[in-house]
Amino acid sequence: MNDVNWVQLSIVILIFGAVTAMGFMAARWRRTGDLESLDEWGLGGRGFGTFITWFLLGGDLYTAYTFIAVPAAMYATGAISGFFAVPYTIVVYPIIFIFMARLWSVSHRHGYVTPADFVGGRYGSRGLSLAVAVTGILATMPYIALQLVGMQAVFETMGLGGDNLLAKDLPLLIAFAVLAAYTYSSGLRAPAMIAFVKDGLIYLVIAVAILYLPHALGGWDSIFDAAKTKMETQNPATGKPTGAFIPGEAGYSAYWTLALGSALALFMYPHSVTAVLSTKNRNVVRRNAAILPAYSLLLGLLALLGFMAIKAQVNIKGLDGLNNPQLAIPRLFDQEFPSWFAGIAFAAIAVGALVPAAIMSIAAANLFTRNIYRDFLKPDATPAQEAKVSKLASLLVKFGALIFVLGMDKTISLNLQLLGGIWILQTFPAIVGGLFTRWFHRWALLAGWAVAMVYGTIRAYNVVNPVTGKHFGGSLANIPGTDKQAYIALTALVINLVVVIVLTLVFKALKVVDGVDSTHASDYTADAGDPGVKDLPELLDEGGATAKS
Repeated sequence: MNDVNWVQLSIVILIFGAVTAMGFMAARWRRTGDLESLDEWGLGGRGFGTFITWFLLGGDLYTAYTFIAVPAAMYATGAISGFFAVPYTIVVYPIIFIFMARLWSVSHRHGYVTPADFVGGRYGSRGLSLAVAVTGILATMPYIALQLVGMQAVFETMGLGGDNLLAKDLPLLIAFAVLAAYTYSSGLRAPAMIAFVKDGLIYLVIAVAILYLPHALGGWDSIFDAAKTKMETQNPATGKPTGAFIPGEAGYSAYWTLALGSALALFMYPHSVTAVLSTKNRNVVRRNAAILPAYSLLLGLLALLGFMAIKAQVNIKGLDGLNNPQLAIPRLFDQEFPSWFAGIAFAAIAVGALVPAAIMSIAAANLFTRNIYRDFLKPDATPAQEAKVSKLASLLVKFGALIFVLGMDKTISLNLQLLGGIWILQTFPAIVGGLFTRWFHRWALLAGWAVAMVYGTIRAYNVVNPVTGKHFGGSLANIPGTDKQAYIALTALVINLVVVIVLTLVFKALKVVDGVDSTHASDYTADAGDPGVKDLPELLDEGGATAKS
């Protein structure tokens, strides 16, 4: 223990205990059947309305890592690496208004639980479905790990830590065990209920921070002047300015490609799709696309905390003696707030880690169960067997994330998260393309995915951090043949689409056999009042093949 602040710790324990009780109580909340099916355990019975979904999606998309990493990026390097998150969360909602309602409809009609379920049904390809599932699991694992990294930053700031493994990691192990227990018990209902507390706490903390901290730090002029001075100061390790207070022309391509690529990738993550498929009708999805931008206002205010940390001159040295920008916001709260309110802020971050971590582990487990276990290991699995395997898989996913945090260099975890965005975007052609057209050939989609995954991974590996000298040093690289930097995920997506289009033309010219589409045009506009596929007579799809469940 290192000078534990017992007031902060007591408040965090109190709120954490209340949230844990809610997590276990959620097993009976809005329950329409037993939890021995993926519809009930993994999708909350597919019955959430607009109000619940707004909190669930907000808790799912705006994570503890967002709370810490976005302002930390503003603190460390300025607007390009931090503030791009604000326009991207604005751009994403019109996109999901258009295509996520279609995904909800076809999933409702056919009982799909994962995006890989849809891809397998649309293209008649277990191989393509497997690629989407594996990509989703790979991209989600480090994302869960970073939620735990956020919690660890809070624990360290409160003084929980030491020079032995038990003292340093025991709080995280306890939080992990509690998260695993109530997720196993209650499924998606647990994070849905806890999201109310999480979002309420974060709104409270941000409101107080924006009203109180500028006054305590000498006003906004003083805050922005301090940030500008820091960003223009030369970094001795690189001989260049520390960051960009306002991006110049050279940073335009990096800024807009980060924003656009991130917007396209966000709802390819399986946890985002899981939250959408838990809703009771397609209009709930559209309403939330219209009202979720309220969180973008929250994110914009949240990002400015990074500049406040610069003005407050917070100490960001960790227990290992190295500078860690991820500590900037916890240290800002610890330094500038009374202990009791800093405890509330730390509880908001900790609870803000539990909600998305639970949803992510459920989503990854559903992918394993439906698209690996059922498709390849036990095709005749019953709904109860699927639910049991998914519960166990969710524990394994969280355990894997814990290994990332406890056993690996934190910069490696961060770099893997950068890779996650690059990887998950390569499922966009198969998922979103399939929602609007069946023109793409399944083998072309698989080839495009493979080429882009290899290109994106190698390209990201070759980015070296100028300070640490480590590979996977960032998510930006020069556009081939130019001196302009762009988000690697977006350039990989362009390559992906080119390969898909060219090979589709080739395969169609050679008359290579394509898979059977098990969906029908009417599936993509079906609503909750419409019958599921098991209740419908046989339908003929546009190609003349019989569509059956």
